[in-house]
Amino acid sequence: MVAPSRPVRLTVTLCLAEVLGMAGVATFAALLPGFLDLWHLSKTDGGWLNGVFFGGYVAAVPVLVTLTDRVEPRRIHLVSMALTALAGLGFALAAQGFWSALAWRVVAGIGLAGTYMPGMKILGDRLAGHAQSRGVAFYAASFSVGWSLSFLVAGEIAAVLDWRWAFGLCALGPVVALLLVGLGVPRDDGAGAHRPPTHLLDFRPVLACRPAMGYVLAYAAHNFELFAARSWIVVFLVFAQGLQPGGGPGWSATVIATVFTLIGMPASVLGNEAAVRLGRMRVIAVVMLASTAVASAMGFLAAVPFPLLVALCFLYGATVTGDSAAITAGLVAVAPPGLRGATMAVHASLGFAGSFLGPLAFGMVLDATGGGHSPASWGVAFLAMGAAAALGPLALAGLGRQKS
Repeated sequence: MVAPSRPVRLTVTLCLAEVLGMAGVATFAALLPGFLDLWHLSKTDGGWLNGVFFGGYVAAVPVLVTLTDRVEPRRIHLVSMALTALAGLGFALAAQGFWSALAWRVVAGIGLAGTYMPGMKILGDRLAGHAQSRGVAFYAASFSVGWSLSFLVAGEIAAVLDWRWAFGLCALGPVVALLLVGLGVPRDDGAGAHRPPTHLLDFRPVLACRPAMGYVLAYAAHNFELFAARSWIVVFLVFAQGLQPGGGPGWSATVIATVFTLIGMPASVLGNEAAVRLGRMRVIAVVMLASTAVASAMGFLAAVPFPLLVALCFLYGATVTGDSAAITAGLVAVAPPGLRGATMAVHASLGFAGSFLGPLAFGMVLDATGGGHSPASWGVAFLAMGAAAALGPLALAGLGRQKS
């Protein structure tokens, strides 16, 4: 546990490192319209390349995050941040088409697996009480800041240079993040001193904890919708602009996507604050159902005046992310004693399985409904994502309640 005077400093340091480490996380999604043409990809191919990033995450996160109960999380974070930088540079220099891009996307996902949840574990271990809840909430919300800035930076660099430069320069962010954590987060000499009684990948105590699994399954539904939306939002906006008279107002799709994602940070933090005051499960249910309602209308309204559509996108950006920190903070609070790392590993594994399946399912629905060449096709795709989000409140209600 850090000294009482250090929670703010620790939280700011890890949030800033998270944002810098995610400099390249949305680069592919931001530049997807160009890749569809450059590499002659179908929408399903695009879904695979978006989703396989989270496939790499899911494959690595059970081991890397569970290890944080036994090994100092800071060490895992530093090594994984270096891998993240390597993945960005490798994509910039070596990606030539679908299969090579697929491989580097997997490596990038593994890098995120060793940085995002281990960073949260550092906060969960060293903070307590309201400082822990707010620290975890700000850290979870910073994910949206990292993703949104990645959208913006990738779009701006690619517009001036090209996509290889975008990936290469974004690889510098993880390098700076590595230095920030290495120099700014002190070692925890007590890490691993109280090893859990289970084997490394024995998740049975976590799976038996009904309140924790309720949050885990809600997180999976949340991520299914969220990352489908973030992966396809630029392509959708480019499509919608093409329906406007004269091509619309000429606004940058990546800038709109940046704001769409950035809105997630205040929405997520405020969602957690509302959960603390009004009841966590109640607030999560209201936000997820509101997101379902907005998603159900999004695609079908692709041809409305573009400023109106952008406003709807921003509303969706708030609802699709407003439950994120509340879910994660709830999970940290109900984790079985001594098994916080294992609980977060299950949370990340099943949650980001939704992140893998959402973008892929979105692309498959587009291909199955005409290839995304009509508002109806996009409408059905967004509707499917919203329907998945509606399963979250059911999971929380069905697996029991526990005060958090």
